[in-house]
Amino acid sequence: MALASPPPPGCPHTGPARRTVVQAAALAAAGLTTGLASTARAAEAPARPAAGPAAEPAARDTAPEALPLRTDRNAQGDILAGFRKDHACFLFLHFDDADKARRWLTGLLPSISTTEEVARFNRAFSRARRRSGGIDPASMATLWTGIGLTHPGLRLFAGKEPFPAAPPGSSAEAFTQGSAARAQQLGDTGTSAPQSWLFGAEEPGRAVHVVLTLAADQPERLAVAVAEHHAGMAAAGGTVLFRQDGATLPGALRGHEHFGFLDCISQPGVRGFDEPDPADPASVLGKPGSRLIPAGEFVVGPERVNKRPPGLPAWATGGAFQVVRRLAQDVPGWWTQVALRLAELQRAGAAPADAGREWLGARLMGRWPGGMPVALCPAAEELPVPGKHPDVGLDYSQDPQGWRMPLFAHIRKGNPRDGLVLTPGRPPVTQAELDARRLMRRGIPYGPVYKPELGEEHGPQAPRGLVFVCHQSDLVGQFELVMRKWVNDPEFPAGRTPRTGCDPVIGPDSPIAFETPSADGTGSRANTLYFGRFVRTEGSVYAFSPSLAVLRGLAKGELDASIEFHTGSVLRPGDVLDAGKARLTLDASGDLALLDTAGTRTWHTYTGGVGHDAVLTQDGDLLVRDADGATVWSSGTGGHPGARLLLRPAGELVILDGKRVLWKASAS
Repeated sequence: MALASPPPPGCPHTGPARRTVVQAAALAAAGLTTGLASTARAAEAPARPAAGPAAEPAARDTAPEALPLRTDRNAQGDILAGFRKDHACFLFLHFDDADKARRWLTGLLPSISTTEEVARFNRAFSRARRRSGGIDPASMATLWTGIGLTHPGLRLFAGKEPFPAAPPGSSAEAFTQGSAARAQQLGDTGTSAPQSWLFGAEEPGRAVHVVLTLAADQPERLAVAVAEHHAGMAAAGGTVLFRQDGATLPGALRGHEHFGFLDCISQPGVRGFDEPDPADPASVLGKPGSRLIPAGEFVVGPERVNKRPPGLPAWATGGAFQVVRRLAQDVPGWWTQVALRLAELQRAGAAPADAGREWLGARLMGRWPGGMPVALCPAAEELPVPGKHPDVGLDYSQDPQGWRMPLFAHIRKGNPRDGLVLTPGRPPVTQAELDARRLMRRGIPYGPVYKPELGEEHGPQAPRGLVFVCHQSDLVGQFELVMRKWVNDPEFPAGRTPRTGCDPVIGPDSPIAFETPSADGTGSRANTLYFGRFVRTEGSVYAFSPSLAVLRGLAKGELDASIEFHTGSVLRPGDVLDAGKARLTLDASGDLALLDTAGTRTWHTYTGGVGHDAVLTQDGDLLVRDADGATVWSSGTGGHPGARLLLRPAGELVILDGKRVLWKASAS
């Protein structure tokens, strides 16, 4: 049923036991033509209105050594810096010939955008924008390029299996299987099932190998680049299986998604990339309370929140898992449903008699259309103060019943913040544990706005929705956990009667419990509302965005599948790094041991009874430490900052300084 008028202007974002490191962490948590233009070259572009009501915080000139990730020329630029363009195109590519595919990749390499390029441009763009009073600088425009490879794609370019082992419960297993095989646990069922997808569920002989992301300020420039890539694919014997365009919505809906809510407000800050606030070094400058999260949650290699080793091959270092999903939005259907449910609440006396549908829509989303959280202004919408981030002061710890911010609200389901109690009667989950679940979202709307008065192409049957993109280092512990355990779980948060229900924006059909204070003010009363699904999955792909160094290797058919143990990671009793033919474990007694395929020890440190954990220091020394942090065993390789520890599939454990072997143990 269609509404007579368009919706109001916030977003669906949408030996020892063979236990892997990833499982341990989860348990602890519950064709291109040659010579394309340089990506950083500027061109003329028309001025555009400001992206949102809140001005961007001023950034000071910070010494490069203080923010080292901003000068990274190895990692791809969309992961930490973000392309942030008004126009984007995602090409889902398939190749029939590996040699031709590698030649295609060789030609693509010079155009792939790095973190340093994108961060430098974005900072200059933001400064120019502030100087012009919030108007985008007309003299600055560029084109960014990113590439993600699926598991079949990595296997094609490398000519071999990219994972020496894919242990149960690991990100390696999830990535290898792909999102279509995991649709059931992700809630992609019914009308969202893979059988109806536009991409991501192809037959094996037609599988997506590459997700090519192109983003530009100017649609004309983007169109030229897309045409060049189509021509290049034909020359490489490849096929564009699907093309997905996206664009920022026009006019008053700029920065919003199709339901009308301002999008992508609460992005995580990254330590070593975002500037800290001098008054609160744990927070991002200009965003008080927005915590700085270790970069290892979004890029494989740097230190993570819980210091857990990712247990991934060396080729993953410097890259990130990428999720790309097409989420179709039935705008009139969703708003009609909101109006019907609001009437039910009003009859029950649980909503103001004069409330409009925006009142309930904001509670389902968790934000008013302009971006302010409902928890901070529950009675009516307030626009953010210019220069002040809308989430300043947002805290759920004093709202355990969800009276101000409903427990089922989209932004609370996807990012529960503080005060989350997983088990009734137990202490709240630590903020650090929640930090380990954050996603770096890079989505963009697709399709025309819903305005039937403008013609059929703007009516209810026109395809529209959100291209959801996110980056993370742990596919299972981040994206999949958020979807499976939070968004799609009616029992999250647990221990509620009646149950909270699923996310009413992007979740499956579900009754939700709308809680308000009881009449006498001593407790909570709940009205159960039923919400059907009006956001459908129409395509989904798991890809990986490798570093530039790894991409150069893949262009030659090379891929290092050794399992890497990174500096700053900590191996604890029971953890296992699995390279297939060899495993490295710190057993329950504290002995660091190398095991062969039969589980027989072929080397160990003789630290049973005293060993507490194992680390690789910044100086290149592999240590086993006791409970007090004292060294009880050392590889003796200190003095080599930047050294790497690799567990090779053939069974060797090596510490390398460049290509020079400093130390080695063997499982043979």
